[in-house]
Amino acid sequence: MADPRGFLKVRQRETQPRRPVPVRIMDWKEVYEAQENGVLKRQAGRCMDCGVPFCHHGCPLGNLIPEWNDLTWRGKEQDASERLHATNNFPEFTGRLCPAPCETACVLGINQPAVTIKQIEVSIAEQAFEAGYVEPLPPARLTGKTVAVVGSGPAGLAAAQQLTRIGHTVAVYERDDRVGGLLRYGIPDFKMEKEILDRRLEQMKAEGTRFRAGVEVGRDVSWDQLRRRYDAVVVATGATVPRDLRIPGRELDGVHFAMEYLVQSNHAVAGDVVENQIDARGKHVVILGGGDTGADCLGTAHRQQAASVTTLAIGKQPPSERPGHQPWPMFPTLFEVASAHEEGGERTYLASTVEYIGEDGKVTGLKVAETEYVDGKRLPKTGTERVIPADLVLLSLGFTGAEESGLPEQINAPLDERGNVARDGEYMTATPGVFVAGDAGRGQSLIVWAIAEGRACAAEVDKFLMGSTILPAPVAPTDRAISVL
Repeated sequence: MADPRGFLKVRQRETQPRRPVPVRIMDWKEVYEAQENGVLKRQAGRCMDCGVPFCHHGCPLGNLIPEWNDLTWRGKEQDASERLHATNNFPEFTGRLCPAPCETACVLGINQPAVTIKQIEVSIAEQAFEAGYVEPLPPARLTGKTVAVVGSGPAGLAAAQQLTRIGHTVAVYERDDRVGGLLRYGIPDFKMEKEILDRRLEQMKAEGTRFRAGVEVGRDVSWDQLRRRYDAVVVATGATVPRDLRIPGRELDGVHFAMEYLVQSNHAVAGDVVENQIDARGKHVVILGGGDTGADCLGTAHRQQAASVTTLAIGKQPPSERPGHQPWPMFPTLFEVASAHEEGGERTYLASTVEYIGEDGKVTGLKVAETEYVDGKRLPKTGTERVIPADLVLLSLGFTGAEESGLPEQINAPLDERGNVARDGEYMTATPGVFVAGDAGRGQSLIVWAIAEGRACAAEVDKFLMGSTILPAPVAPTDRAISVL
């Protein structure tokens, strides 16, 4: 039976011998099957064993999880969908892509497996679409106010949908050729097929949201022009500046950022012609960084039939059980096995990359050493260096903040010390009427945080335009995580 939570937590040695990925043809379809209805209802029924629910406190959106679980158990699919959509614009996205902090806050998780909330969520959403319960919700009347949303990731789309439904005329600007941001070009199809995204975009178009793809704000149109053209502007451009690893040999051909690789692959899967595409076929691939993006690179390399794939992480392997300093209901750091890891490849921890090794201008290997901790710093241990073959190196080390994209120069919207677009307690920049939502303002984070911020920012925009609002605001811009302790 498919893993109902979207990932498994298993024990694994810190280092393993390299072995080639088995040569097999793998498609790009989603890897997880729908949960059988009887299992789904039993899991939803387990939720009723809880006395005081903490799950919705673990969710930035404040999802009413016990309520739609109870409705699922009772077989009231349409009511469950309505309750789910009351707090989450895109449950079909979060049910596939969110790491489910709600499950780690589940009361049952104290001494037994948590309720499979994430699987129930995506099942409710899919059943609702299949039954025709998800319909466009256009506004009853228009306010006459206009809003530009820059960026079409989850934060931008959530803000746009909320503002459209309340009656404002909203245009979403996206610099790529298609709408969706990293949902389209950063997430491989084996995690979420793009038909899922297009289906929701069609609903938004029917509600009245307008989309402007292929327009880069800051270059094709200035921020100042946009501000003068619209009554309000929402910056939802994400935190897209990748973290680099500047060590000897960085200039070698074959060393690329993870997103550069994933974006090209998603274009190719969509049927686009990609010139000079980064291709893992027949190559020894090394991924630096063990997070979700690294797992996406791993699964992509499998499907491109790489000769071998190794993931290197500089730190210690996380525990497979909740550590003592992260007790329930906190969100713990655990060793996780995504579908891509189940497909093959090697994972090595406590591995410090010292140098990119090359020949004739191309990378041929990596010099790595064991990591040792000195005064709290992670440093390569002298005398433990070795070279591993690498024809393609992918840097999946996270992101350092938002791209400036002309913001500081064209309007008064500087970046803060963390590399994010500075904003106040109402999501507004130093320029009145210009707001920031999602990763652009909070830094790299989870999809559920992006949607929550998009909804909250929409409430502040509506208040700015109309003097008051009835839109919900689940989080404040100063929130870093919801604590229930």
